[in-house]
Amino acid sequence: MTARLIRNLGGDFALAEEVVQEAFAAALEQWPAQGTPQHPRAWLIQTAQHKAIDRLRRSRRFEAPLEDVELLALEQDPLGADASEQGDYLRLIFTCCHPALSLEAQVALTLRTLCGLSTDEIARAFLVESVTMAQRLVRAKNKIKIAKIPYAVPERAELDERLDAVLTVVYLVFSEGYAATSGDAWVRRDLSSEAIRLGRLLERLLPERSEPAALVALMLLHDARRDARVDAHGDLVLLEDQDRTRWDGAQIAEGCERVERALRRDGPTPYALQAAIAALHAQATTAAATDWRQIVLLYRELMKQLPGGVVALNHAAAVAMAEGAEAGLHLLADLSALEELLHYQPFFATRAELQRRLGHFESAEPDYQRALALAKNEPERRYLARRLEEIQGRIRNARDT
Repeated sequence: MTARLIRNLGGDFALAEEVVQEAFAAALEQWPAQGTPQHPRAWLIQTAQHKAIDRLRRSRRFEAPLEDVELLALEQDPLGADASEQGDYLRLIFTCCHPALSLEAQVALTLRTLCGLSTDEIARAFLVESVTMAQRLVRAKNKIKIAKIPYAVPERAELDERLDAVLTVVYLVFSEGYAATSGDAWVRRDLSSEAIRLGRLLERLLPERSEPAALVALMLLHDARRDARVDAHGDLVLLEDQDRTRWDGAQIAEGCERVERALRRDGPTPYALQAAIAALHAQATTAAATDWRQIVLLYRELMKQLPGGVVALNHAAAVAMAEGAEAGLHLLADLSALEELLHYQPFFATRAELQRRLGHFESAEPDYQRALALAKNEPERRYLARRLEEIQGRIRNARDT
């Protein structure tokens, strides 16, 4: 709904978002008393459009009269069309990923406007503070409005230049579903399923490109473990402790087949490398059987293509598993000054865990405290709190003896 109104209002994000919220507020007030309409979505769109028209007319009351043609797009917008049907929603994502904006702005704006992620969730994805991301979103919306960037579905020839941004959007939606930023649930299956569906649509839309297939493989392989990632109480279960009989074998087989196909077609692209790492985890019958040395090699190649703190952190964690915690901590020491990791909870949790495994409990304590302070998801907070309590007990015992 928001995307359609943005298009019809010439890119006015603020007005579109406001009238959509007002339409839902009207539904909450009227539907309980009058009954749910036969076509709820059409009712909401029509109500939002009427509110937009009223706003536009009021804003022009003391200026030049509003020409009828300016309202034509709103008044003639077909109410029966469903932007969530296959293909339409994906085209809207391509529309929002306009190359006139920076890649980060394209992705952030699409996640906020079309995918329903909160500013906090998007900020976590980009490793910035929420207030910083909110300011960037405002600037991106203003640029679209001031520069009159057309909010129109791109031609097929224009899809390639927008593909990287669209792939990033889909993967970040999946990532939020895989490990929620906040709330009571560790896994949000609705987001994960929607991201996989969009990835499959991308495969069909661009069959000549290997990146969509590699992304789908990556998501399938991660999602295959979802049932084993939390216990009966909703608490998270680490990869090494998961019951692998609960993993989805069909998804793993499908993901592995896609990885091989993507690698054969275009070699080790970033998504193919990440999918290959996920495949090695998925194919290991036990945690001890994981080929950590091969995973380390894949991360080294990935760091060449995607240099940055997060990939380097994952590489260090893999090195710790392959060569020992000391080797991992040595690499983490080199990353501790990176600004992008200063507020990144997994960095502190990883360093704390490696310190704990070495018995360096007093060094692990402040890192666990920092990780707990940064965590907003309740299952994650409970896990970190238990770890912190455990090492604090060990510290007290050591002092008593």
